[in-house]
Amino acid sequence: MKSPSSTRSLRFAIVLCTLAALSAPARGLGAQTAKPFEALSISAQTLRDSVVQMARAQIGRRYRTGGETPEKGFDCSGLVSYVMAALDMHVPRTARLQGREGVAVSKDTSQLLPGDVLTFGKSKKNVSHVGIYVGNGRYVHASVVAGKVIETSINRPYSPLIKVWRGARRIVASSDSVPALAIIGKAPAKTNP
Repeated sequence: MKSPSSTRSLRFAIVLCTLAALSAPARGLGAQTAKPFEALSISAQTLRDSVVQMARAQIGRRYRTGGETPEKGFDCSGLVSYVMAALDMHVPRTARLQGREGVAVSKDTSQLLPGDVLTFGKSKKNVSHVGIYVGNGRYVHASVVAGKVIETSINRPYSPLIKVWRGARRIVASSDSVPALAIIGKAPAKTNP
C-alpha cells in the first residue's frame, strides 16, 4: 500500500510527463528525438536542488538533542527529517532508521548526488549520525561539537570526536521525481520521536 505522500509524488510525476508530452512540438521525419523521461530527470534535479537549498537555509540554527524545528534547534536526524518533510518526503525520525531508508549508495564521492543522506557511525550497520550531501564533497548537518547546523567537508581530518563517514542513502531517485522509496516499492515510514 502506498502512502499518501508517495501517491502524490507519483501523481505529480505523471502530470509532469503528460504536460511535457502535450507541450512538445510535433516531430516529423528527421527531427531530433527527445530523451525519454527528460522532464522527469529535470524534475528530480529540481527536487534535489530544493533539498540542498532547504538544508543550507538551516545553517547557523542551534544544535539541540531531540530538536526538529528551526525555532527550537535540530539534532542530526531532526534536521534531515525536517528538510525531507518540508518537501513532502517523510523519513523516520532517528539516524539509525534513516540509515535504512531509500537506496544504498557506496562510499564513493563520485557516486553521490546532492540531496543524498550521508551516514556516519562506528560501522555501516551502526548509524549514529546523518547529514545531507550538498555537492563538491560537502554536507550539511547538525553538529553537537559545533553546537549548531554547519556545512562541512566529508574528507576532514580524523578526530575522536567526529564520527566516521560510512556511506549514503538515496531518498530522491536519480532519474525522476518520484522518491526512491516509492520506486523500490517501500512506502516512507512515519515514526514518532
